Amino acid sequence: MLNKVLFIDDDSVALMLNKMLVDKAFFARETITALNGRLALDYYIELLNKPEEELAYPKLVFLDLNMPVMDGWDFLEEFTKSIFPKLRHTKIIVLSSSINPEDKERSKRYPMVIDFIPKPVTVDILKKLLVDCSE
Repeated sequence: MLNKVLFIDDDSVALMLNKMLVDKAFFARETITALNGRLALDYYIELLNKPEEELAYPKLVFLDLNMPVMDGWDFLEEFTKSIFPKLRHTKIIVLSSSINPEDKERSKRYPMVIDFIPKPVTVDILKKLLVDCSE
């Protein structure tokens, strides 16, 4: 079981369902959610301003690509520049409804992106990821 995961998606129903799936699969102790990339970056910036002994951050992020305010691509750019150098153990899984193969290829350019999976996430996917994250 992971300590924390973060889901970034503008669909509040999807966020609620993902949280329920995480709980059902015993995937993580805590599920953090953000409705867009800007809110997720603000969350990480706030974490980085805490004393190091309080720095418990989600090491796995599920990221939607198409969102208002700040989409997944802009989040990845900003995260790469400002957050990833300080939190290098963070891994991101793009969780998208996109069927464009260029999106999958583009996501591979980011060192923290470990997978690109289609929506919706399932208990089986989470269980496989848990095994992969444990190895």
